[in-house]
Amino acid sequence: MKDTGYDHWSSLVPKRASGYSQELAGVVNSAFLDMSLPFAAGSLYSTVEDLYKWDQALYTEKLLPADLKQKIFTPGLENYGFGWDIITIPAGEPGAGQTLISHGGGINGFNTLEDRLVDDHDLIVIFNNTPGMKLEDLSKGIRAILYGQEPAAPKRILTHDLAETIVGCGVDAAIARYRELKRMNSAGYTFDENALIPLGYALLQKNRISDAIAIFQLNVQEYPKSGNAYDSLADAYAKDGQKQKAI
Repeated sequence: MKDTGYDHWSSLVPKRASGYSQELAGVVNSAFLDMSLPFAAGSLYSTVEDLYKWDQALYTEKLLPADLKQKIFTPGLENYGFGWDIITIPAGEPGAGQTLISHGGGINGFNTLEDRLVDDHDLIVIFNNTPGMKLEDLSKGIRAILYGQEPAAPKRILTHDLAETIVGCGVDAAIARYRELKRMNSAGYTFDENALIPLGYALLQKNRISDAIAIFQLNVQEYPKSGNAYDSLADAYAKDGQKQKAI
């Protein structure tokens, strides 16, 4: 693996990709983050080719003995092994019945996904440097192609459209548009808890705290069992000085 390692602000990495983030007015360069800080939480860099080499080596004992691999790839709590999600692909999905070993990642300006279809020794690696992309859906479409099926049409990214509405008409109009789209065109957009969170934080960065709270409150209403939704709302309350609500 010639193009893989721990990143650092001083390293010169040939062909290094730049990461982009969503702001209200559009896509911007992501905020700088010193890669000496996150360590295993996002400081690795690599290429698709190198991760394919890693994947192929995991089918041998060049890196790890069989007993240790057995521990790593045995699902425990919530189908999680030692660093990997391990599931059987459910009926109705491409590759149903196969074992899927996967892990995603993300840091400023980037998100990634690696799916190992171990029964057929197939590998899907997706690196993304644009905001809002749901890689699990993209991977599922690639799986469909691998197994001779028609992939589902990609869905629009809700965050982009709502950001335009906020800029043009305000947060109340964006919330109304969210509810209208969910009622009239839920199949055409990616509706999940992560669609609204970037909008809330973009508003927080512009010190539009009450607007951010409104967006995060909507997310909590939509996803009342999501710890991430409550955590984001707490951030906004804390910035507004509402300590008890934040707690």
